[in-house]
Amino acid sequence: MAKTPAQRIKKHGANAAVPQHHLPPVINPTTTRTPQKAQGNSILIVIAGVVASLFLFWYLHLLTLNQLTQLSGGQAMPDSLVGGFDQGFVEQLRGAMDSDARGQLSYVHKTAGMLFPLIFGFTWLLLIGTNVARKSLRWTLWSLPLLFAVVRLWGNTVIDGMMSATTLDGGQVTLASTLTVAGWALLALSLIAGAAALFLGRKGAAGSSASGHVQS
Repeated sequence: MAKTPAQRIKKHGANAAVPQHHLPPVINPTTTRTPQKAQGNSILIVIAGVVASLFLFWYLHLLTLNQLTQLSGGQAMPDSLVGGFDQGFVEQLRGAMDSDARGQLSYVHKTAGMLFPLIFGFTWLLLIGTNVARKSLRWTLWSLPLLFAVVRLWGNTVIDGMMSATTLDGGQVTLASTLTVAGWALLALSLIAGAAALFLGRKGAAGSSASGHVQS
């Protein structure tokens, strides 16, 4: 019967031969995560997000909101008006749309109208974060898609309240129009920020490649 290490030490003292036990390595060397692999995964997520954003933009603005004009006597939905709208337009639109049509507009806001700014904002945050190294510039560019998502979601809520209100409030119309214009402006600025981030990312990659050739 084999003796335990404690029994060996008790019998032989310091000269006892205690067998060494080696634990197996915890880290699997085949699953190492390199910076290049992490960046490649981020790029794949960004590509998927861009595709989803393009689809949702088409579905929301070019398909669904355009189809709703059939329920409003051909008048455009407030979300589609890049230059905003006034109280007279909203009064005509409310008169042309019955409760079912307004309910469909509200449903669009709660589905595609919510998914588009959220997915677009997340994608652009990742796009900018992957390509812009300087922290101050990164936060400046990040603020644009963040503000876009907030403004669009807020605008959807205000438009729904404006369309379903018993009595039309001029202040509510002004707020809805302002948020709509701001949403379109922030979308355009976010696209510019994304293009700038890609340019900076390629410039940084080209600089690193040139530095590597010089050192070699």
